[in-house]
Amino acid sequence: MDSIIIIVALFAIMYFLMIRPQRKRAAERAAMLRAADIGDEVATVGGVIGKIVAVEEPGEVVCIEVDSDVELRVQRRAIGEIITSAGGGTDDSPVPDGVDESE
Repeated sequence: MDSIIIIVALFAIMYFLMIRPQRKRAAERAAMLRAADIGDEVATVGGVIGKIVAVEEPGEVVCIEVDSDVELRVQRRAIGEIITSAGGGTDDSPVPDGVDESE
């Protein structure tokens, strides 16, 4: 009977230390990918930074403008992070000296 209790306790510990946090991270990532929309500045998992300019009809492919007249079509799941959101900036980096924030 003691060995069954130990095995159950080990599975409970493994669930709370490994499986539950991984599911939480996966849910947060899925929410971030669903929230990515036109106008957001994003970084792909490959390191390409650009602004989303179009979302193709099924919603699984986005067009990212990386330079003027240069657009890349990538799968939505290739987005690694949203740098700034079109709805409101998430970039908290300080403004360099001599740069006017009002522009």
